[in-house]
Amino acid sequence: MDSDPYFVMPWTVLFHPEFWPEFLDLRAPVQDELAARMKRLQATGPLTGRPDVDTLKGSSFANMKELRFSVDGGVWRVAFAFDPDKQAVLLVAGDKAGVAQDRFYRTLIRKADERYARHLQAGRTKG
Repeated sequence: MDSDPYFVMPWTVLFHPEFWPEFLDLRAPVQDELAARMKRLQATGPLTGRPDVDTLKGSSFANMKELRFSVDGGVWRVAFAFDPDKQAVLLVAGDKAGVAQDRFYRTLIRKADERYARHLQAGRTKG
């Protein structure tokens, strides 16, 4: 183990099963950028902050966050939450370029909340 007292173990980052096929449908540059953001999230966990990550206001879950990046002409947001097992669960992605912000976030948060609730209820966590 590293002798640095601030050495951090990697965090687990996983796709919600309903998000995985949606990820596969994204254009390659978006997939690549999301993969790079996932690596950063894996390395820094909940310490990842702005501008890369922000809290999603309006969610039913206080721990709902969004990965933020621009690529391939889009302004991308990926909703995720750290579950009780301290895993980052990627839930849904969307390009908010050219979409009314209120409508975009209502749709993103609704889908993220539904998927995260199913994740917790399905016993995908030990806690």
